Amino acid sequence: MSSLWSKRRPVLLFTVFLFIAAQYTAADVFTWTAKRQWSRLAEGRELTVLSGGAVITSDSTTIIADEIEMWGTDFRYSMARGDVTATDTERGIILSSATLFYDREEEIIRVDGFIDMQDLKNEVVIRGGFFEYFGNEEIANIQIGVRILKVDEDTELACRSEFARYLRADNILELSGMPRVIRNDDLYTAARITINLDTDEILLDRDVSGTLITDSGDEDSGAGEGAGQGADEATGSNNRTEPVPQVPMDTPILPGDPQ
Repeated sequence: MSSLWSKRRPVLLFTVFLFIAAQYTAADVFTWTAKRQWSRLAEGRELTVLSGGAVITSDSTTIIADEIEMWGTDFRYSMARGDVTATDTERGIILSSATLFYDREEEIIRVDGFIDMQDLKNEVVIRGGFFEYFGNEEIANIQIGVRILKVDEDTELACRSEFARYLRADNILELSGMPRVIRNDDLYTAARITINLDTDEILLDRDVSGTLITDSGDEDSGAGEGAGQGADEATGSNNRTEPVPQVPMDTPILPGDPQ
C-alpha cells in the first residue's frame, strides 16, 4: 500500500500544483501602496483610504494619485483625487486628470473635469471636460470643449467639438456639437462628422461646408446639404461642371491668332 502511495504521490502533487497555478493565472491580482492607510471594517460599510503617493494596480492598469478611496466587494471601486495618472500598459493609454473613478470589474473609467488622454497605440491625443471609457468595448465618450489631435508623417488632424465618441477598436471618431476638422490646411464643418483614422476618410452630414487650400494658395469653398453631399466632400470628389467660355461667331480673328 505504501509502495502504491509512493508511486502516485508525485502525480497527485503535480496535479494540485497545476490547479493552484491555474487559479492564480485566472485571478485578477490587485495591489496597492501608500504612505498612509485608513480603513473602516464595518460589514457592508467597508472603506479604505490611501494617502501620500497612493498607487493601485490591477493587471495592466496602474493609477497614481495623492489620495485614493477604495470600496465595494474586493475593492471593486476606486476614486482617485489629486494629480491623477492612470496607465494601461496593455492598451497603450495614459490618462491625466484631477479626479478619476474606476470600476475595475467592468473596466469603466469616469472623469468629471478636465481630462488628457494619450493613445500611444493609435497616436491620438484627446482632451475634454468630461470623459467616460468602457474598457470591455473600448469606447470613449468625451464632452465639453473636446480637442482631438493626431499627427503622423503625412497628416496633421485637429478636431474640435462639444461631443465626441471614440471607437478605439475600429479607430473611428464621431464628432457632433459644432464640430470642426482641420486636416493639414483644409477646413471641414458640418452638423456631424465621422473620421476613420486608419483610412483617413471623413464623412460630413448636414450643413456641410469646406475650405480647401491648394498648393498655389487659391481657396475653393463649397457648401451643401445632406449626407450624400457630405460624403462627396469627405472623399474629395467634385461633381460640379465648370462653365466653358463661349466666343461669339462674329468675333474678328486678330493677326497671330490660331486659325
